[in-house]
Amino acid sequence: MKLFALLLLPFLFFMSCKKEDKIVVNDILIDTVLVNNIYVPNSSSVNNVDFINIGIKIVFNNEVDTSKFVKSKLFISGGVDTAYNHRFDISRKALYISPSNSLNALASYRLVFDQGENLGGINKTLYSFVFRTRIDSTPKFPAISDEALLTLVQHQTFKYFWDYGHPVSGLARDRLGSGDIITSGGSGFGVMAILVGIERNFITREEGFERLNKIVNFLVNPQTDKFHGAFPHWLNGSTGKVVPFSTKDNGGDLVETAFLIQGLLTVKEYFKNGSLPEVSMCDSIQKIWENVEWDWYQKNEENVLYWHWSPSYSWEMNHQIGGWNEALMTYVLAASSPTHSISKQVYDNGWARNGTYPMVNNKLFYGIQLPLGSDYGGPLFFAHYSFLGLDPRNLTDQYANYWSQNVAHTQINQARCIANPKKYVGYSAECWGLTASDIQNGYSASSPTNDLGVIAPTAALSSYPYTSSESLKAMKFFYYILGDKIWGEYGFYDAFNLTSLWFADSYIAIDQGPIVCMIENHRTGLLWDLFMANNDVQLGLNKLEFSYLETE
Repeated sequence: MKLFALLLLPFLFFMSCKKEDKIVVNDILIDTVLVNNIYVPNSSSVNNVDFINIGIKIVFNNEVDTSKFVKSKLFISGGVDTAYNHRFDISRKALYISPSNSLNALASYRLVFDQGENLGGINKTLYSFVFRTRIDSTPKFPAISDEALLTLVQHQTFKYFWDYGHPVSGLARDRLGSGDIITSGGSGFGVMAILVGIERNFITREEGFERLNKIVNFLVNPQTDKFHGAFPHWLNGSTGKVVPFSTKDNGGDLVETAFLIQGLLTVKEYFKNGSLPEVSMCDSIQKIWENVEWDWYQKNEENVLYWHWSPSYSWEMNHQIGGWNEALMTYVLAASSPTHSISKQVYDNGWARNGTYPMVNNKLFYGIQLPLGSDYGGPLFFAHYSFLGLDPRNLTDQYANYWSQNVAHTQINQARCIANPKKYVGYSAECWGLTASDIQNGYSASSPTNDLGVIAPTAALSSYPYTSSESLKAMKFFYYILGDKIWGEYGFYDAFNLTSLWFADSYIAIDQGPIVCMIENHRTGLLWDLFMANNDVQLGLNKLEFSYLETE
C-alpha cells in the first residue's frame, strides 16, 4: 500500500497542475497594428490606403496560441467580413492579414478585433480602426476633346435649370428636393444659363423664349411678392408668396434681387430686337427692373445699402452691404436704375468703405498680390456671382482692376489648396476650389481661412475665365478620375471630402448656374457682351466712374 501511495503522489500532483493550468487564462494584449507599414492606434483612422495591395499586421505583447484563433472575432466591415487570408509569424507574436479580394477605391472600411476568448486567452480590449482607400487614377469615362468636355459639362449642368425648373413658374428650385421653394438669385443665374442653352443648341430659341416668358410673367404678376420692388430670397414657385429664409428674413433681399435683375437684363438684351412677343417680354422685364426701389434700401437715405427689409420686422436684420464680397452687382444696378438710383457717394461710402480694409487689401499671399477683400480672398463665389454679367476683362475704378482682382483671388485659392497646410487628402493642383457649398451634415462658406477639407467643383469650374488651364485640369480630374463618385444627372454634385470620403448627392442652383455661365463667358463672352450692352448699366457704370473699355 505504501508503494502504491508513493506511486500515486506524482500522478495526483500532475493532475493538480493540469487542473490549475486550465483555470489560468492569459490576457491577449495588442501591442501594435500596422496597415501597409503605417502605425494605426486604436480608435483612429488612416487614409490613402492602397486598395489593390493591402497588408495588415497585428503584433501581440506575448506569444499566442495560433491553433485557437477565432476568426469570426476579427473582421473587416464594408463587405469583407472574414474574407481574408491570414498567417502567423514563427514567433507566434504577429498576425498578418490580407483581404482575399481587391477592395474598392475611395471606400471606408473598419477593422474590428472583438473582445472575448481568442488565441488561447482573453482579449479584454476591443481594438477598432477605420482605413480609407486611395483614389483610383484610371479614367472612369472615355476620353473626349477638351472642347467636347466643356460642352458636355455645360449641357449636363444646364439640365438642372431646364429639366428641374419649377413646373408652374419655370424658376430655379433652390436645390434638388426643395419642392416649391425657388431661389430668386439662383433663378437669375438660371435665366442666363437658358440663353447659353439656346446658343449651344441644347434647346431651340422658341423653347427658350417660352420658358423665359413663363418666368417673366410669373415675376411681373402683382400676386408675386415684392417688397418695394425687391424680391425675397425664397419664393413659393406655385403661388409667388414669400418663403422665409430665416425668421426675420421674410421680406425683400436686395442682393438676391440684384442677381435676378442681372439675369433678366441679360435676357432683355438678347431678345430686344426679336419678334413682337419677345419684345413684349422685354417690356415686362423693364417694368420689373424699374419697380425695384434701390434707394429705399438706403434706410432713411443713409450712404449705404441694406441687404434686407421686412414688412413685419422692418430693418431688424440690420445687415449693411459692404465690400469686398459677392454683392458688387447690387451697387452697380442701384446706380444704374432709371427710376430709383443711388449716388456715387453711397457706392464709395457703403460698398467701397472709402478704400479701407476689407475693401482694399493689396497684400501678398503665396507671392500673389490681392487688390481687394479679406486676407486670402474669401470664398471663390465672390469672383463669380456679380461677374456672370459684369465683364471684368477691362473693368477698373479707383479701387481696383477687376480682372486682376478675380485672377489673383482664384490663384490664391488654388495655391492654398496646393500648399494644403491641414494635410487634407486629395488636395492638389488638379483638385482644388474652396467656396460656399454643402458640407457633411451642413453648409459652409469654405475659404482658405475656413478650410474644412471640402472641395466644391463650382469653385474651379466657374473660375474658368480667370484660370482656364488650371480650371481645365480640375475639370478633367473631376470628370475622368472622380466621375464615378461626383458626376450625375445635372452635372457635378455639389461638393466632396476625400479625407472623410463624403460625397454630396445634392445640387444647388447658385452653384450650378455659374458653371454654365462662366464657362460660356470664357468661350464666347456671350453673357458679358449682352449685359454690358444695356444702356442703363452703362449709365450706372459711368456714374460710378468705372472704366470698361470694349474687348476685341
